[in-house]
Amino acid sequence: MSYARTANPSRRGILAAGGALGLGALLAACGDGGSQTSDKTAGKDGGPWSFTDDRKKKVTADKTPERIVAFTGTAAALADFGLKDRIVGVFGETLLEDGSAHPQAGDLDVKKIEVIGNAWGEFDIEKYAALSPELLVTHQYDAGSLWYVPEESSGKILKLAPSVAVQVAEVSLLKPIQRYAALAESLGADLKSKQVTDGKARFEAAAEKLRRAAKASGGLRVLAASGSADYFYVSTPAPAADLKYFAELGVEFVIPEDVKASGGYFESLSWENAGQYEADLIILDNRSTALQPKDLKSKPTWDALPAVKAGQVAEWDPVPRFSYQGAAPLMENLADAISKAKKLG
Repeated sequence: MSYARTANPSRRGILAAGGALGLGALLAACGDGGSQTSDKTAGKDGGPWSFTDDRKKKVTADKTPERIVAFTGTAAALADFGLKDRIVGVFGETLLEDGSAHPQAGDLDVKKIEVIGNAWGEFDIEKYAALSPELLVTHQYDAGSLWYVPEESSGKILKLAPSVAVQVAEVSLLKPIQRYAALAESLGADLKSKQVTDGKARFEAAAEKLRRAAKASGGLRVLAASGSADYFYVSTPAPAADLKYFAELGVEFVIPEDVKASGGYFESLSWENAGQYEADLIILDNRSTALQPKDLKSKPTWDALPAVKAGQVAEWDPVPRFSYQGAAPLMENLADAISKAKKLG
């Protein structure tokens, strides 16, 4: 996903096109994954199934859904919670040009799953219908929206199977992870399995590693950015689940001043003004649709940034996989980057 190529993209266009708490307190504060505890055992006895999603919609079925179609990152998260064999189709970036799996696919076997869309705006309804889907699952960024489900054809799509949406914006990282865990459990996943408990243990260790690195950095300033041909985008942590959680762990982010035009997500800077904010470390959007360091060498103001000159640039994945296994490496990598970086002034 790359940022839109306009100066003032909408929030949906943005996302599509383009004081620390102690760890124990933070985990406790986030609760156990939601208040819909009555959904967790629904359908396990072969009877009716239900789940209240983050649209506050109670989604029901006569029996527990077995054939799930989901946004690729969502499907990968559900697989991490033990539902790998239930995923029959995906939509969203899944396959790279050489046919290999996109990193967003996680541990999914993309050769065994029907890809009904491999980019924003792609959703083959005929392929979807042929899969006999019993449940569609995806993220929600804006209220009532279904991530990567084309709005113009959503009416036809949503008639074919019930849908579940999980809120992933304006919440901290743990919340959508726990909500996907709750959904997986309602569908029969065993959250006490070694796969899940090992993933959670790694997540907690990674969070502690990041907390310690941030504390030891002495206030290292981290700037989350993405580059396009015309603009340098500086993200603010509040609406981004990953950045919000990292900030709660003590990472000190550069906060852009003018994010109104982007719906509160980031500030668009012309390349002439790329140095407007001082930063010790830049974490850069690593998606193929955003400009990478080798591409940015053509931008004189990029090379002039103190963090770039110091070699203090690390990768950032703005669309995390909302599972313990998916999120842990993000924190491990950021902790390493912060530990290696030095304050620049």
